Amino acid sequence: MKKRNSLIALILVLTLVLVACGGNNGKAPANEGEEKTDAETALKIGFVTDEGGINDQSFNQGVWEGIEKAEAELGIENKYMESTDANDYKPNFETLIDEGMEVIIGAGFKMGDTIVEEAKLNPELKFAIVDVDPTAGFDEEENPITVEAPENLLGIMFKQEEPSFLVGYIAALTTETNKVGFVGGQESGIISGFEYGYKAGVDYGAKELGKEIEIMSQYVGNFSDVQKGKAITNQMYQQGADIVFHAAGGAGDGVIEAAKEQDKWAIGVDKDQSEMAPDNVLTSAMKNANVAIYDLIESLVNGEEFEGGTTIYLGLKDQGAVGIAPTSDTHVPQEILDKVKEIEEKIISGEIVVPANEEDYNKN
Repeated sequence: MKKRNSLIALILVLTLVLVACGGNNGKAPANEGEEKTDAETALKIGFVTDEGGINDQSFNQGVWEGIEKAEAELGIENKYMESTDANDYKPNFETLIDEGMEVIIGAGFKMGDTIVEEAKLNPELKFAIVDVDPTAGFDEEENPITVEAPENLLGIMFKQEEPSFLVGYIAALTTETNKVGFVGGQESGIISGFEYGYKAGVDYGAKELGKEIEIMSQYVGNFSDVQKGKAITNQMYQQGADIVFHAAGGAGDGVIEAAKEQDKWAIGVDKDQSEMAPDNVLTSAMKNANVAIYDLIESLVNGEEFEGGTTIYLGLKDQGAVGIAPTSDTHVPQEILDKVKEIEEKIISGEIVVPANEEDYNKN
């Protein structure tokens, strides 16, 4: 009896061994215990540019630089789609969705309605839009109201009026003709922030110096017409301006070209544009979209909560978010930069309130 029981036990053991070793050539069954590769787990980030394109030396390029840094340091995958006009926005978003992007970023106020629509249609994905507040809307009488944004859409806004005030102050203390200019791309609340922040900074500097400084202002009508941006700037120079600040995206390349050809000063925007004309870019009002986008991606890679349905506003108090170009000391004397630092601290403390639109500017 003992021999029979021992034989049965031996057969059972051999059977278990054969089952364990057979069927899958000694490997665990498919899809069990296998670890995904880095390529399979990498966060997939898509980016849709506005009409300025990926190499606009301005805003779109700043966003893309933040994504590229995240690719190099955080191991994400990425792809961008360039838009030549507003008709490209929707198909570009849909292409990235079809290609499996998990987080899709847009740039520019003109695509606000489109990204809200896409976020609602694709609630399983995460979206972020730079320079749009999806929680802001208007009632039937065009009064501003708060609206409910999709829970999978984050708005990223910058207080562009604050660095614009700083470069306006620099322009006031630098001009020799007491005439300066501003060239905008397309009229909007965003570009108004640049314009009236700049004008307020010029006025502040003029008051400090006890003189009047004339400020010329004109819009291109879009963010891509380089030749029109150049023509407007040349006209301002002919009328006596010796410094022109632009917030015109790709069209602003024409502003800097004109400054270089006329040997005048230009002030760049969104990123440090000194490399475009090292001898003629006085400074730049920077909105460091690269910093904001990298920080967003890093938080997602680290598994932090996505703040969808809200909008964040970044200003001088958010270190690194906005400011003047680090190359400003090439042409701006240190004594002026020291004063700029003092003004920056006054803005952060609330002692100086910078206007972001014409109405607030006219109250001063």
